[in-house]
Amino acid sequence: MDLATVIGIVVGMGMIFFTILTGQGAKIFIHIPSALIVFGGATASTLVSFKLKEVLGVVGVVRKAFFSDEVNGGEIIEQIVGLSKKARKEGLLAIDRDVNEIEDAFLRTGMEMVVDGTEPELIRSVMETELSYTLERHKLGQQIFNAFGTYAPAFGMIGTLMGLVQMLTQLDDPSKIGGGMAVALITTFYGAVLANLLFLPIAGKLKNRSDSEAVIKEMIIEGVLSIQFGEHPNTIQRKLSNFLPPSQRIATEEG
Repeated sequence: MDLATVIGIVVGMGMIFFTILTGQGAKIFIHIPSALIVFGGATASTLVSFKLKEVLGVVGVVRKAFFSDEVNGGEIIEQIVGLSKKARKEGLLAIDRDVNEIEDAFLRTGMEMVVDGTEPELIRSVMETELSYTLERHKLGQQIFNAFGTYAPAFGMIGTLMGLVQMLTQLDDPSKIGGGMAVALITTFYGAVLANLLFLPIAGKLKNRSDSEAVIKEMIIEGVLSIQFGEHPNTIQRKLSNFLPPSQRIATEEG
C-alpha cells in the first residue's frame, strides 16, 4: 500500500475534522442535499464527458493510487545485464529458457522477439507502440479524476447560488438569514474538499505513477535492443543506469 497517499488523505481529513470539532461542532457541516448536489452533479458531468464504461472502470484505477506495484528499476537492469552476459557467451538462442522465466511481461515480450531473430527496427516499433497505448490508458484515468476535480467545485458554487436564492426569499425574517447563509456555503465547502483533497491529488498520483512506468519501459526497450546489438554487459549497465535516479543508480552500480 502507498503510505503517502493514505497518510495525506488521513492527515488532511483529520485537520479538517479537528477544526470543525473545536468550533461549533460537526452538525452544522452535515447537509445531505448539499453533498448530493456536489457529488451527484460532478458524477453527472463526468458521465457526459466520458463513456459509462470508462467512468465505471475508475474503481480499478483508484487501486493504482493506493497500492504501490512499481517495478524495481535496479532489478530490471540486473536481469538485462545477466541476459546480455549469457547471450554474448553462448548466443541468443541460449537464453530462450531464461526468457520464459522473466516476470515482467514487457521485458519478456521484447526478449522473445530478440530470441526469434526479429529485426531491431521492428522490435522498437512494437514495444514503443505498446508503451504508447499503455500511457493512453493511464491518461484516461487521470482525465476522469481531473474532471471530477473540476466539476466538484463548480457544483459547489451552483449549490451555493441555489441556497442564496432560497435565503433571499426569507429576508422578511432576519433570524433565518444566518442559518440560510451557512447552508448555502456548505456546498462550496464540500466541492473544495473533494476536489483538493481527493480528486485532483489522485489524478496527480496517477500521472506520477504513469511517468515512472514510462521511464522503466523506455529503459527496457534500450536494454533489449542493446542485447540484440551484442553490446558489452558493462556498457549496457552504464547506459541503463542513466534512466534511474542518482540514489538508485549508485546502488545499482555498487551491486
